[in-house]
Amino acid sequence: MTNPARPRTGAAVTAIGDRNQSASLRRALLVLEHVRDHAGHAPGLTLTQIAEALGLSKSTVLRLAAPLLDATLLTRDRESGHFRLGSGALALGQAYLAGLDLRTVASDEAHRLMREWGGTVHLCVPDAPHVVYIDKVENETQVRMASRIGSRAPMYCTAVGKAMLAWLPEEAVGTVIAAGLPAITARTLTEPDALRAELARIRTRGYSVDDRENEPEVRCVAAPIFDHDNTVTGALSLSGLTSRVTAARVRDLGPAVAAAAQRVSRTLGATR
Repeated sequence: MTNPARPRTGAAVTAIGDRNQSASLRRALLVLEHVRDHAGHAPGLTLTQIAEALGLSKSTVLRLAAPLLDATLLTRDRESGHFRLGSGALALGQAYLAGLDLRTVASDEAHRLMREWGGTVHLCVPDAPHVVYIDKVENETQVRMASRIGSRAPMYCTAVGKAMLAWLPEEAVGTVIAAGLPAITARTLTEPDALRAELARIRTRGYSVDDRENEPEVRCVAAPIFDHDNTVTGALSLSGLTSRVTAARVRDLGPAVAAAAQRVSRTLGATR
C-alpha cells in the first residue's frame, strides 16, 4: 500500500506561491506590453482583442489587468470598455527620461565603435552655428585628434555638425549660413546651395561624412541622436586619418555609426 504524500512544509508552500505570483506578474506585463505596442490604435483595445492576441481567456485578462488599472498603468473606458495606457505609465516614462544623461547613455556605444573600428569617437550636441564636444573616446595607439571636451567647432564643415543640421529646423540652417561659411580646407563647402544639397543627401542615407573639410588629413563619419520627442539632441561620430578611414571604408563605417546612434536614440525614447 502506497504511503500518502507527506504534507508540504511551510517553505514549500511559500515557494509555490512565489512561483505563481511570478507567473502572474509576467502575464500581467504581457497585457501591459500588448496595450503599449498598440497605443496608436484608437480608441484602445477591447477585452476580446487582448485575450485573443495573448491566447488567454477574458476572465484571465480581467484578473491580470486589475492591479494594472489600480496602479493607473492601464485605464479602461467606462462606456466602450476599451483598454489604453494610463497616467501611471506616463509618470514612469517621465521618471525614466529624467534620469537619463546623454553622455552616460552613449558611453557603451562610443566605446564599442572605438574597439570595433578604431579611430576617435566624439559625442556632440548642437549650439548653432556650432557643435559642442561633450565626450571623446580615443584609441591611444593611433594619432590623437586635436578636439577637446567642451570645445566648439562649426556645424557646416564637421560630420557631427552636418548630421545634426540635416534634421534640425530650417531656422538652424539659416543661422549657420548667416554666420558665414569660410573655407577651412580646400574641400570645405562654402556655398549655401551646396550645403543644403549635402544635408538632403545626409537625410537620405542616414549619416554624414566630413571628407577633409575641417582638417586636411582627417575623414569623419557621424549620425544624429534623437530624444523622446524625436528631436535631434546630439550626434555620434568616428574619425581618423584618411589613410585609415578610406573612402571605401566609409561605406561600411557609415551604417555602423548610424546603427550605434540609433541604439542610443532608442534608449532616450526616440521612436523614429
